[in-house]
Amino acid sequence: MNTAALEIIRIDQDTLARHLDDLCRVSIDTVAEGAAIGFIAPLDPAEAERFWSRDVKAAIGSGARLLFGALMDGKIVGTVQLVVGMPPNQSHRAEISKMIVHPDYRQRGIGKRLLLRAFDAARRAGKTLVTLDTRTGDVSEWLYQAVGFERAGIIPDFALDPDGRALHATTYMYRRL
Repeated sequence: MNTAALEIIRIDQDTLARHLDDLCRVSIDTVAEGAAIGFIAPLDPAEAERFWSRDVKAAIGSGARLLFGALMDGKIVGTVQLVVGMPPNQSHRAEISKMIVHPDYRQRGIGKRLLLRAFDAARRAGKTLVTLDTRTGDVSEWLYQAVGFERAGIIPDFALDPDGRALHATTYMYRRL
């Protein structure tokens, strides 16, 4: 597939409903490939559907989160969430969450384009700092560094690996806008 056909879109509640199957597929397949995005493998389709149709839909409806999708050939192949609803003493900050690219679409610049769109949205929302956490040593850590994130620190034994067998460390990162 040609990345020229890639479009990064903002996903509202209606768009989420139209692309719910795509969003679930991206999550399920990504977790099956070992991505540490908060779920244990195998990700049950009903759990994935609840996550998108209840949790994420409510957060984007309230304006606390912005959701962006990578659209290719009419289907969502990647997503990133930007948490903009922060406590009063952190209103200058946004957080990257659930940066996901389907395994079949990696190494095409999709993750970078999703992040750049999130940075643009953060700037427009008046944010001056973006933070995230990622499994230490993941390829995603290198992507984040390539778009300007710096390491803030590592926390050992932060979360279970997707197979549920071992704890892994997480790296906290930040990027000034």
